[in-house]
Amino acid sequence: MLDRRFIVENEELVRINCERRGSKADISRFVKLEGDRKTLQARLDEHRRVSNALSKAIGETKDPVDREARKADARRQMVEAAPELADLTAELAGATVESDAILRLIPNLSHPAAPVGADDQANLELRRGKAPLPKFSFKPLDHVQLAEKLDLIDFEAGAKVAGHGFYFLKNDAVLLELALQRYVLDLLIREGFTPTITPDLARNEILQGTGFTPRGPETQIYSIADSDLSLVATAEITLGGMLADEILEEDRLPIKLCGISHCYRTEAGAHGRATRGLYRVHQFTKVEMFAFTRPDQSEAMLDTLCELECRIFDGLGVPYRVVDTATGDLGGPAYRKFDLEAWMPGRGEAGEFGEVTSTSNCTDYQARRLGIRFRQKGEKGTHFVHTLNGTAIAISRGLIAVLENFQQPDGSVLVPEPLRGWMGKELIRPRTP
Repeated sequence: MLDRRFIVENEELVRINCERRGSKADISRFVKLEGDRKTLQARLDEHRRVSNALSKAIGETKDPVDREARKADARRQMVEAAPELADLTAELAGATVESDAILRLIPNLSHPAAPVGADDQANLELRRGKAPLPKFSFKPLDHVQLAEKLDLIDFEAGAKVAGHGFYFLKNDAVLLELALQRYVLDLLIREGFTPTITPDLARNEILQGTGFTPRGPETQIYSIADSDLSLVATAEITLGGMLADEILEEDRLPIKLCGISHCYRTEAGAHGRATRGLYRVHQFTKVEMFAFTRPDQSEAMLDTLCELECRIFDGLGVPYRVVDTATGDLGGPAYRKFDLEAWMPGRGEAGEFGEVTSTSNCTDYQARRLGIRFRQKGEKGTHFVHTLNGTAIAISRGLIAVLENFQQPDGSVLVPEPLRGWMGKELIRPRTP
């Protein structure tokens, strides 16, 4: 979240930022409530000051008769003040609840270079990957058609067991998923990331701390009934929550983690051809990168995470482009976000780019909610860390990119060279009866 005082002192800046990001937060109302809270708190503090002064005066009175008279007078004043004190306390609590609700709707500030626009149509292409777009001598199939021919994915059985948006991976698709995980994990470990396998559940306060809404009409989260737990939509939630309410020593930063987790998303309101097959599903596996840094380290770390995503897909030989995400498509916690969109030959009439990874600098937005600070050696006080996240690979979309870009005229799929050791083969062929 943003600092309350910063919002009050920069009301117009925050209001414009909310408009650019599509937030409905009422900044004027928030500023008024903050003024009300300050006034109410001052009046409550004055009541306490008077009460303390009376108590002190009674304690300093040596004459027993005078002391009893002072006690009686103090009790009378406290009884007379009680209704006003109760009203002030209730008003302050109400103003705090309302201002807190608005505060949670206010998104992070946006990087000055982020494209201004309502949605992904305003995203700005920055560069392309090393691999050129494939040229097929045949009409390419999409991943659903390929999976059917190669007996890799069973969408019907997934729907029967768990509903639409779930699926079974089978045969070489299982090996391909595991190979993608190991390929990415080995690369990140070499780059100094600590590998983890995270819980698939998190407390709702951790979800809220990282900027996700556990419940409500716009949630994308599966919540567990009669509990304060929800299924995670990404390991960003659990990795960010690992250090909640901790004070770190400066020399520990930056901390780089990577986490393997299942991800669960309701995908409420999703529709259109982008929902076909694996592109938008309710459950998938993901390897997530997460970093805790000093404020002066975060912009460089964002570039590092983006460069790692590029190395992963350049290594696979998958064509892609990197886009600078527009303000209206950033999501609440992100200050700046880069998306990597892979070429998907089977999407649309002639192929389209589709998002496969994203990386975000959330500055201190999540750290304020989660209470993650660091202490500088030789200085008093603490500072909020900056947090960053980046998708190393979302396996479901990685599968789409590999299957569609490396399909062969006979319906087989060439295995990218870095994955062959784990796959134990160079080609995925139709299974023989």
